[in-house]
Amino acid sequence: MDIGVVLQNNPPARTVVELAKLAEQKGFSHVWTFDSHVLWQEPFVIYSKILDETERVIVGPMVTNPGTRDWTVLASMFATLNEMYGNRTICGIGRGDSALRVLGAQPQTLGQLRESIGVIRGLANGEKVELRGTEQQLAWAPDSRLEVWVAAYGPKALALTGEVGDGYILQLADPDIAAWMIAAVRRAAERAGRDPMAIKFCVAAPAYVGTDLDHQREQTRWFGGMVGNHVADIVARYGGDGTVPQVLTDYIKGRQGYDYAEHGRAGNTHTSFVPDEVVDRFCILGPVENHLKRLEELKALGVDQFAVYLQHDAKEETLQAYGESIIPALS
Repeated sequence: MDIGVVLQNNPPARTVVELAKLAEQKGFSHVWTFDSHVLWQEPFVIYSKILDETERVIVGPMVTNPGTRDWTVLASMFATLNEMYGNRTICGIGRGDSALRVLGAQPQTLGQLRESIGVIRGLANGEKVELRGTEQQLAWAPDSRLEVWVAAYGPKALALTGEVGDGYILQLADPDIAAWMIAAVRRAAERAGRDPMAIKFCVAAPAYVGTDLDHQREQTRWFGGMVGNHVADIVARYGGDGTVPQVLTDYIKGRQGYDYAEHGRAGNTHTSFVPDEVVDRFCILGPVENHLKRLEELKALGVDQFAVYLQHDAKEETLQAYGESIIPALS
């Protein structure tokens, strides 16, 4: 199992680069970042610096969306970075949440997401694609290679992932929910005539190594609020009828709104509705042995990568603990 890290592009950007360098030194395989250009700094500028100062890690957004940038711009940025640094990028993508909502825009449709995946991946792999009735190709990028991993929770988005995604990103670390979601993606892939075992699976969630569980829960409770935004969309569309696992729909009943100014931040004042039980299920907290136990469970389900959300007050300590005790044990 690969271990990645998810960083926030908070200024100073130099700190993000240094954390990425430390992650590579500790054996992490991927460096992902948030992609909300109003809430935080522009990720693709920072990716260039990360790639320039590292040798091995793969870098990309968790996650971008089809609405913030023109799809050809996204493809060109990935292909340019690949030419400069040797195919070390990856594209995580979803319908769009914070990046669009803070602008007063709504998430993109699944149809737009599906089409964008084909265009972005095709162009960034040097292929010809159809776009708005024209044929387009990045003729200067014949050797660029890019995988597109799709973030999804709802049934139609999971089906889309199985039909067109190179990988699937699940933003929570509960093994029961992960098993349900992975099975849904694999069924969709099989129905589409694809090899369901060829799709890569990434679970992403906060991980905090230590012994003060009460403090760790308060530092990571924001994550349940972030997940709750996506679940609220699903409930609004489908209702709480078992379309997704019940634990996802039950806990958001106390949700009373959300302030994107505190999105992805420890101490978020709009996430008090998230109970300790959900924090414990969605995140990985406690001493090293807790992390190893949960990661082995996820690995047994077919998870290829666990990506550590590092939005808490023990960033370096967690990278250190994973590098010294967890990554070697999973190798």
